Amino acid sequence: MIAPRHRVVIVGGGNAGISLAAKLLRSGCPDVALVEPNEVHHYRPLLSYVAGGAATLDDLRRPQVDVVPADVHWYEDRVTAVDPQASVIRLAGGRSVGYGDLVLCPGSEVDWDAVPGLREAVATPHASTSYLPEHAPETWQMLSTLTSGRAVFVISDRHVPCSPVGLKPLFLAAGHWCATGVLDTITIDLLVEGARLAGTARADRELRAAADDYGVRVRTGTAVSRVEPGSRTLHLRTAHGTDTLPYDALYVAPPHRAPAWVAASGLASAGSDGFVDVDPQTLQHRAHPRVWALGDVATVDTSPSGGALRKQVPVVAHNIPAALVGGTLRHYDGYTVAPVTTSRHELLLAEHNRDEHEEPTVPFPDLVRPRRSLYLFDRYVEPQVYWHRLLRGKVS
Repeated sequence: MIAPRHRVVIVGGGNAGISLAAKLLRSGCPDVALVEPNEVHHYRPLLSYVAGGAATLDDLRRPQVDVVPADVHWYEDRVTAVDPQASVIRLAGGRSVGYGDLVLCPGSEVDWDAVPGLREAVATPHASTSYLPEHAPETWQMLSTLTSGRAVFVISDRHVPCSPVGLKPLFLAAGHWCATGVLDTITIDLLVEGARLAGTARADRELRAAADDYGVRVRTGTAVSRVEPGSRTLHLRTAHGTDTLPYDALYVAPPHRAPAWVAASGLASAGSDGFVDVDPQTLQHRAHPRVWALGDVATVDTSPSGGALRKQVPVVAHNIPAALVGGTLRHYDGYTVAPVTTSRHELLLAEHNRDEHEEPTVPFPDLVRPRRSLYLFDRYVEPQVYWHRLLRGKVS
Protein backbone atom coordinates (compact mmCIF):
# COMPACT_ATOMS: atom_id res chain seq x y z
CA MET A 1 0.00 0.00 0.00
CA ILE A 2 1.31 3.43 -0.94
CA ALA A 3 1.89 5.61 2.14
CA PRO A 4 -0.02 8.91 2.23
CA ARG A 5 2.15 12.00 1.95
CA HIS A 6 1.62 15.53 3.21
CA ARG A 7 3.36 18.84 2.63
CA VAL A 8 3.91 19.30 6.40
CA VAL A 9 3.47 16.66 9.09
CA ILE A 10 3.37 17.83 12.71
CA VAL A 11 3.97 15.32 15.50
CA GLY A 12 2.24 16.41 18.69
CA GLY A 13 -1.15 18.02 19.25
CA GLY A 14 -0.39 20.16 22.27
CA ASN A 15 0.12 23.92 22.39
CA ALA A 16 3.01 23.86 19.89
CA GLY A 17 1.45 21.50 17.37
CA ILE A 18 -2.02 23.00 17.23
CA SER A 19 -0.76 26.59 17.19
CA LEU A 20 1.69 25.82 14.40
CA ALA A 21 -0.85 23.89 12.32
CA ALA A 22 -3.29 26.79 12.51
CA LYS A 23 -0.53 29.30 11.73
CA LEU A 24 0.60 27.34 8.66
CA LEU A 25 -2.95 27.10 7.35
CA ARG A 26 -3.45 30.83 7.85
CA SER A 27 -0.27 31.50 5.87
CA GLY A 28 -1.49 29.43 2.93
CA CYS A 29 0.11 26.00 3.44
CA PRO A 30 -2.21 23.69 1.49
CA ASP A 31 -1.62 20.34 3.20
CA VAL A 32 -0.96 20.00 6.93
CA ALA A 33 -1.23 16.73 8.86
CA LEU A 34 -1.15 16.21 12.62
CA VAL A 35 -0.23 13.07 14.57
CA GLU A 36 -1.73 13.07 18.05
CA PRO A 37 -3.16 10.03 19.90
CA ASN A 38 -4.94 11.77 22.78
CA GLU A 39 -8.64 12.59 22.60
CA VAL A 40 -8.41 15.25 25.32
CA HIS A 41 -6.43 18.48 25.03
CA HIS A 42 -5.02 20.07 28.21
CA TYR A 43 -4.08 23.67 28.84
CA ARG A 44 -1.14 22.55 30.93
CA PRO A 45 -0.25 25.85 32.69
CA LEU A 46 -3.39 25.47 34.80
CA LEU A 47 -2.22 22.13 36.24
CA SER A 48 -0.13 23.97 38.85
CA TYR A 49 -3.27 25.88 39.88
CA VAL A 50 -5.16 22.58 40.21
CA ALA A 51 -2.34 21.34 42.44
CA GLY A 52 -2.75 24.50 44.54
CA GLY A 53 -6.55 24.35 44.83
CA ALA A 54 -7.16 27.35 42.55
CA ALA A 55 -8.55 25.49 39.50
CA THR A 56 -10.08 22.16 38.48
CA LEU A 57 -9.32 19.78 35.64
CA ASP A 58 -12.55 20.88 33.95
CA ASP A 59 -11.03 24.37 33.65
CA LEU A 60 -8.20 23.12 31.45
CA ARG A 61 -9.68 20.30 29.37
CA ARG A 62 -11.27 20.36 25.93
CA PRO A 63 -11.99 17.54 23.46
CA GLN A 64 -9.05 17.34 21.05
CA VAL A 65 -11.46 17.38 18.12
CA ASP A 66 -12.55 20.87 19.17
CA VAL A 67 -9.05 22.33 18.89
CA VAL A 68 -7.63 20.57 15.82
CA PRO A 69 -8.10 22.96 12.85
CA ALA A 70 -10.82 21.74 10.49
CA ASP A 71 -8.54 21.58 7.45
CA VAL A 72 -5.83 19.51 9.16
CA HIS A 73 -5.58 15.77 8.41
CA TRP A 74 -5.52 14.27 11.90
CA TYR A 75 -3.92 10.87 12.52
CA GLU A 76 -5.17 9.68 15.91
CA ASP A 77 -2.08 7.59 16.51
CA ARG A 78 1.38 7.86 17.98
CA VAL A 79 4.76 7.89 16.29
CA THR A 80 7.10 4.95 16.82
CA ALA A 81 9.91 5.91 14.43
CA VAL A 82 11.10 8.50 11.95
CA ASP A 83 13.11 7.70 8.82
CA PRO A 84 14.58 11.08 7.86
CA GLN A 85 16.38 9.61 4.85
CA ALA A 86 13.12 8.41 3.31
CA SER A 87 11.06 11.32 4.76
CA VAL A 88 8.63 8.89 6.38
CA ILE A 89 7.25 8.44 9.90
CA ARG A 90 5.99 5.13 11.30
CA LEU A 91 2.85 4.96 13.40
CA ALA A 92 1.92 2.53 16.16
CA GLY A 93 -1.09 1.35 14.18
CA GLY A 94 1.20 0.07 11.43
CA ARG A 95 0.83 2.87 8.90
CA SER A 96 3.61 4.96 7.38
CA VAL A 97 3.16 8.62 6.46
CA GLY A 98 5.43 10.58 4.14
CA TYR A 99 6.27 14.24 4.55
CA GLY A 100 7.81 17.19 2.78
CA ASP A 101 8.68 18.89 6.05
CA LEU A 102 8.40 17.28 9.46
CA VAL A 103 7.88 19.22 12.70
CA LEU A 104 8.49 17.44 15.99
CA CYS A 105 6.71 18.83 19.04
CA PRO A 106 5.50 15.78 21.00
CA GLY A 107 6.62 17.28 24.30
CA SER A 108 8.68 15.46 26.89
CA GLU A 109 7.72 12.83 29.44
CA VAL A 110 8.43 12.24 33.12
CA ASP A 111 11.64 10.28 33.60
CA TRP A 112 10.70 8.13 36.57
CA ASP A 113 13.90 6.10 36.20
CA ALA A 114 16.06 9.15 36.92
CA VAL A 115 15.18 9.01 40.64
CA PRO A 116 14.84 5.49 42.09
CA GLY A 117 11.76 5.17 44.26
CA LEU A 118 10.04 8.27 42.90
CA ARG A 119 7.41 6.40 40.90
CA GLU A 120 6.58 4.25 43.92
CA ALA A 121 6.42 7.31 46.19
CA VAL A 122 3.96 9.15 43.92
CA ALA A 123 1.73 6.05 44.04
CA THR A 124 1.22 6.72 47.78
CA PRO A 125 -0.95 9.46 49.36
CA HIS A 126 2.20 11.24 50.63
CA ALA A 127 3.79 12.32 47.33
CA SER A 128 2.51 13.86 44.11
CA THR A 129 3.20 16.14 41.16
CA SER A 130 1.34 18.66 39.03
CA TYR A 131 3.18 17.62 35.87
CA LEU A 132 0.69 14.84 35.07
CA PRO A 133 -3.04 15.66 34.88
CA GLU A 134 -4.08 12.58 36.84
CA HIS A 135 -1.89 13.63 39.79
CA ALA A 136 -2.65 17.36 39.99
CA PRO A 137 -5.92 16.98 42.01
CA GLU A 138 -4.16 14.47 44.27
CA THR A 139 -1.51 17.10 44.97
CA TRP A 140 -4.06 19.52 46.36
CA GLN A 141 -5.72 16.74 48.37
CA MET A 142 -2.34 15.96 49.93
CA LEU A 143 -1.37 19.57 50.61
CA SER A 144 -4.74 20.89 51.78
CA THR A 145 -5.21 18.10 54.34
CA LEU A 146 -1.75 18.51 55.85
CA THR A 147 -2.08 20.26 59.22
CA SER A 148 1.32 19.50 60.73
CA GLY A 149 4.63 17.89 59.81
CA ARG A 150 7.09 18.47 57.01
CA ALA A 151 6.20 19.42 53.44
CA VAL A 152 9.05 19.11 50.95
CA PHE A 153 8.94 20.65 47.48
CA VAL A 154 11.51 19.41 44.97
CA ILE A 155 12.32 21.21 41.70
CA SER A 156 14.58 19.30 39.32
CA ASP A 157 16.51 21.15 36.62
CA ARG A 158 16.72 18.13 34.27
CA HIS A 159 14.55 19.17 31.30
CA VAL A 160 11.56 20.12 33.47
CA PRO A 161 9.07 22.15 31.39
CA CYS A 162 8.96 25.64 32.90
CA SER A 163 10.47 24.39 36.14
CA PRO A 164 9.87 27.59 38.21
CA VAL A 165 6.13 27.00 37.78
CA GLY A 166 6.64 24.06 40.12
CA LEU A 167 6.80 26.74 42.84
CA LYS A 168 3.15 27.63 42.33
CA PRO A 169 1.81 24.72 44.42
CA LEU A 170 4.22 25.69 47.19
CA PHE A 171 3.07 29.30 47.46
CA LEU A 172 -0.61 28.44 46.95
CA ALA A 173 -0.36 25.80 49.68
CA ALA A 174 1.57 28.12 52.01
CA GLY A 175 -1.13 30.75 51.55
CA HIS A 176 -3.76 28.14 52.41
CA TRP A 177 -1.87 27.01 55.51
CA CYS A 178 -1.50 30.61 56.61
CA ALA A 179 -5.21 31.32 56.13
CA THR A 180 -6.22 28.18 58.03
CA GLY A 181 -3.86 28.90 60.93
CA VAL A 182 -1.60 25.85 60.59
CA LEU A 183 1.46 27.41 58.92
CA ASP A 184 3.39 27.49 62.21
CA THR A 185 2.95 23.72 62.65
CA ILE A 186 4.28 22.83 59.18
CA THR A 187 7.95 22.84 58.22
CA ILE A 188 8.38 23.72 54.54
CA ASP A 189 11.55 22.72 52.69
CA LEU A 190 12.26 23.76 49.12
CA LEU A 191 14.96 21.78 47.30
CA VAL A 192 16.02 23.28 43.98
CA GLU A 193 18.56 21.46 41.84
CA GLY A 194 19.65 24.61 40.03
CA ALA A 195 21.30 27.72 41.43
CA ARG A 196 18.23 29.98 41.22
CA LEU A 197 14.51 29.74 41.85
CA ALA A 198 13.91 31.42 38.48
CA GLY A 199 15.94 32.42 35.44
CA THR A 200 16.81 36.00 36.39
CA ALA A 201 18.54 37.43 39.43
CA ARG A 202 15.68 39.82 40.27
CA ALA A 203 13.00 37.15 40.00
CA ASP A 204 15.15 34.88 42.17
CA ARG A 205 15.35 37.59 44.85
CA GLU A 206 11.60 38.20 44.78
CA LEU A 207 10.82 34.51 45.10
CA ARG A 208 13.31 34.03 47.91
CA ALA A 209 11.74 36.95 49.75
CA ALA A 210 8.27 35.43 49.31
CA ALA A 211 9.57 32.09 50.54
CA ASP A 212 11.12 33.77 53.56
CA ASP A 213 7.78 35.39 54.40
CA TYR A 214 6.27 31.91 54.75
CA GLY A 215 9.26 30.50 56.61
CA VAL A 216 10.33 28.25 53.75
CA ARG A 217 13.79 26.73 54.09
CA VAL A 218 15.37 27.08 50.63
CA ARG A 219 18.24 24.86 49.51
CA THR A 220 19.62 25.36 46.00
CA GLY A 221 22.14 23.06 44.32
CA THR A 222 20.32 20.14 45.90
CA ALA A 223 19.07 17.09 44.00
CA VAL A 224 17.12 14.05 45.14
CA SER A 225 19.09 10.90 44.30
CA ARG A 226 16.67 8.37 45.76
CA VAL A 227 13.30 8.18 47.54
CA GLU A 228 12.33 5.64 50.16
CA PRO A 229 8.51 5.74 50.12
CA GLY A 230 8.15 3.27 53.01
CA SER A 231 10.03 5.43 55.50
CA ARG A 232 9.17 8.65 53.60
CA THR A 233 12.83 9.64 53.31
CA LEU A 234 14.67 11.56 50.62
CA HIS A 235 18.33 10.89 49.88
CA LEU A 236 19.95 14.12 48.73
CA ARG A 237 23.01 15.05 46.72
CA THR A 238 24.48 18.48 47.41
CA ALA A 239 27.67 20.37 46.68
CA HIS A 240 28.84 19.43 50.17
CA GLY A 241 28.07 15.72 49.98
CA THR A 242 25.01 13.62 50.75
CA ASP A 243 22.15 14.06 53.20
CA THR A 244 18.73 12.69 54.07
CA LEU A 245 15.42 14.43 54.72
CA PRO A 246 12.12 12.98 55.96
CA TYR A 247 8.79 14.15 54.59
CA ASP A 248 5.09 13.96 55.39
CA ALA A 249 4.05 15.51 52.08
CA LEU A 250 6.29 15.54 48.99
CA TYR A 251 5.72 17.58 45.84
CA VAL A 252 8.03 17.03 42.86
CA ALA A 253 8.68 18.82 39.60
CA PRO A 254 10.37 15.69 38.26
CA PRO A 255 13.11 15.12 35.67
CA HIS A 256 11.88 14.71 32.09
CA ARG A 257 13.20 13.00 28.98
CA ALA A 258 12.37 12.98 25.29
CA PRO A 259 10.29 10.17 23.75
CA ALA A 260 12.55 7.18 23.08
CA TRP A 261 11.84 7.14 19.34
CA VAL A 262 13.61 10.50 18.89
CA ALA A 263 17.04 9.08 19.71
CA ALA A 264 16.24 5.75 18.05
CA SER A 265 15.54 7.66 14.82
CA GLY A 266 18.94 9.35 14.91
CA LEU A 267 17.49 12.81 15.50
CA ALA A 268 18.87 13.52 18.98
CA SER A 269 21.96 15.52 19.91
CA ALA A 270 24.76 13.82 21.83
CA GLY A 271 24.40 14.03 25.60
CA SER A 272 20.94 15.62 25.47
CA ASP A 273 18.90 12.74 26.95
CA GLY A 274 17.40 12.15 23.52
CA PHE A 275 16.18 15.65 22.67
CA VAL A 276 15.98 16.80 19.04
CA ASP A 277 19.20 18.32 17.71
CA VAL A 278 18.10 21.62 16.16
CA ASP A 279 19.79 24.93 15.57
CA PRO A 280 18.59 26.91 18.63
CA GLN A 281 17.95 29.99 16.50
CA THR A 282 16.28 28.62 13.35
CA LEU A 283 14.82 25.46 14.99
CA GLN A 284 15.94 23.49 11.93
CA HIS A 285 17.55 20.08 12.45
CA ARG A 286 21.31 20.28 12.12
CA ALA A 287 21.63 17.18 9.90
CA HIS A 288 18.21 16.95 8.26
CA PRO A 289 17.07 20.36 6.94
CA ARG A 290 13.49 19.23 6.29
CA VAL A 291 13.05 18.34 9.98
CA TRP A 292 12.18 20.98 12.56
CA ALA A 293 11.42 20.92 16.29
CA LEU A 294 10.04 23.25 18.93
CA GLY A 295 8.72 23.12 22.46
CA ASP A 296 9.85 20.79 25.21
CA VAL A 297 11.48 18.24 22.86
CA ALA A 298 13.86 20.69 21.15
CA THR A 299 17.38 21.63 22.27
CA VAL A 300 17.07 25.43 22.19
CA ASP A 301 19.35 26.38 25.11
CA THR A 302 16.60 27.97 27.16
CA SER A 303 13.89 26.90 29.57
CA PRO A 304 10.82 25.53 27.76
CA SER A 305 7.53 27.32 28.43
CA GLY A 306 4.24 28.23 26.82
CA GLY A 307 5.50 31.78 26.45
CA ALA A 308 8.54 30.48 24.57
CA LEU A 309 6.20 28.81 22.08
CA ARG A 310 4.68 32.16 21.22
CA LYS A 311 8.08 33.12 19.84
CA GLN A 312 8.97 29.72 18.37
CA VAL A 313 5.75 29.05 16.42
CA PRO A 314 6.07 32.12 14.13
CA VAL A 315 9.75 31.29 13.51
CA VAL A 316 8.99 27.74 12.34
CA ALA A 317 5.90 28.85 10.38
CA HIS A 318 8.08 31.36 8.50
CA ASN A 319 11.16 29.16 8.09
CA ILE A 320 9.48 26.11 6.57
CA PRO A 321 8.45 27.86 3.33
CA ALA A 322 11.50 30.16 3.40
CA ALA A 323 13.92 27.23 3.49
CA LEU A 324 12.16 25.63 0.54
CA VAL A 325 12.96 28.58 -1.74
CA GLY A 326 16.31 29.51 -0.21
CA GLY A 327 14.94 32.53 1.62
CA THR A 328 16.18 34.17 4.80
CA LEU A 329 15.35 32.28 7.97
CA ARG A 330 14.02 34.00 11.06
CA HIS A 331 15.77 33.56 14.40
CA TYR A 332 14.43 32.70 17.86
CA ASP A 333 16.37 34.55 20.56
CA GLY A 334 15.59 32.10 23.36
CA TYR A 335 12.82 34.17 24.99
CA THR A 336 11.03 32.30 27.72
CA VAL A 337 8.84 33.20 30.66
CA ALA A 338 7.87 31.67 33.99
CA PRO A 339 4.74 33.00 35.70
CA VAL A 340 5.08 32.18 39.40
CA THR A 341 2.64 32.88 42.19
CA THR A 342 4.07 34.31 45.40
CA SER A 343 0.83 33.90 47.36
CA ARG A 344 -2.80 33.01 46.68
CA HIS A 345 -3.40 36.40 45.07
CA GLU A 346 -0.11 37.68 43.58
CA LEU A 347 2.17 36.55 40.77
CA LEU A 348 5.37 37.66 39.02
CA LEU A 349 6.78 37.05 35.54
CA ALA A 350 10.38 35.94 35.05
CA GLU A 351 11.03 36.81 31.39
CA HIS A 352 14.47 36.32 29.85
CA ASN A 353 16.37 35.21 26.76
CA ARG A 354 18.78 32.28 26.48
CA ASP A 355 21.57 34.44 27.95
CA GLU A 356 19.38 34.93 31.06
CA HIS A 357 19.09 38.65 30.36
CA GLU A 358 15.72 40.14 31.24
CA GLU A 359 13.45 40.53 28.23
CA PRO A 360 10.23 42.15 29.49
CA THR A 361 7.16 42.08 27.28
CA VAL A 362 6.37 45.66 28.26
CA PRO A 363 8.66 48.33 29.76
CA PHE A 364 6.08 49.39 32.33
CA PRO A 365 4.92 48.28 34.85
CA ASP A 366 7.68 46.12 36.28
CA LEU A 367 6.33 42.59 35.85
CA VAL A 368 9.02 41.03 38.04
CA ARG A 369 7.31 42.57 41.05
CA PRO A 370 4.47 40.37 42.35
CA ARG A 371 1.08 41.85 41.41
CA ARG A 372 -2.53 40.87 41.89
CA SER A 373 -3.32 41.95 38.33
CA LEU A 374 -0.75 39.47 37.01
CA TYR A 375 -2.31 36.69 39.06
CA LEU A 376 -5.75 37.42 37.67
CA PHE A 377 -4.41 37.63 34.12
CA ASP A 378 -2.47 34.37 34.38
CA ARG A 379 -5.28 32.44 36.04
CA TYR A 380 -8.33 33.76 34.16
CA VAL A 381 -7.40 35.79 31.06
CA GLU A 382 -4.48 33.79 29.70
CA PRO A 383 -6.53 30.57 29.30
CA GLN A 384 -9.05 32.43 27.14
CA VAL A 385 -6.22 33.84 25.02
CA TYR A 386 -4.95 30.30 24.63
CA TRP A 387 -8.24 28.75 23.53
CA HIS A 388 -9.43 31.57 21.30
CA ARG A 389 -6.23 33.03 19.81
CA LEU A 390 -3.11 30.92 20.18
CA LEU A 391 -4.68 27.63 19.12
CA ARG A 392 -6.17 29.40 16.12
CA GLY A 393 -2.78 30.52 14.86
CA LYS A 394 -3.25 34.15 15.86
CA VAL A 395 0.30 34.64 17.08
CA SER A 396 2.98 36.73 15.38
